[in-house]
Amino acid sequence: MFPDTTPAAPVEQAVTIHQPVPVQAYAAPLMPPQPDTAATVTSVVLPDGRVVTGYTLTPHSPAPMPAQARPVVSRTAVNIALGGVGFAAVCGGLVLLTTFIAALAALVHQLIILAAVIFGGWIAAQVLSSNRRTDGTTVNIRKAVFKRNHFHG
Repeated sequence: MFPDTTPAAPVEQAVTIHQPVPVQAYAAPLMPPQPDTAATVTSVVLPDGRVVTGYTLTPHSPAPMPAQARPVVSRTAVNIALGGVGFAAVCGGLVLLTTFIAALAALVHQLIILAAVIFGGWIAAQVLSSNRRTDGTTVNIRKAVFKRNHFHG
């Protein structure tokens, strides 16, 4: 009625272990494709006996670097032109600066003339009014007696 649940004896089987074999680099000969024909299929036999089949490839050659295109206008000419534009932008300020300096020089010149006129007038007033002073002692020399270059008053 009940099935037999006793463990069965282990069965021994043969075990096969596969080790990976590294693929060695193999340079297959590359043939350039003919321009008038379609690409051909090529088979290459590797050293371990395997056959690889595929289309032939042309070796990749890097494209040559394009020559540096020379600008239409040289950089020196552009720099000179930009310097001229900058100088033209500053010229208004330079004209204003020179006008300011000329006005300042004229002001200083007029102030010097004004000082000379005022100071000269003051000196002239001092010189011309010196005979009318009354704060000193007046001596009448006509009554004085001189003996042997000695004054007796």
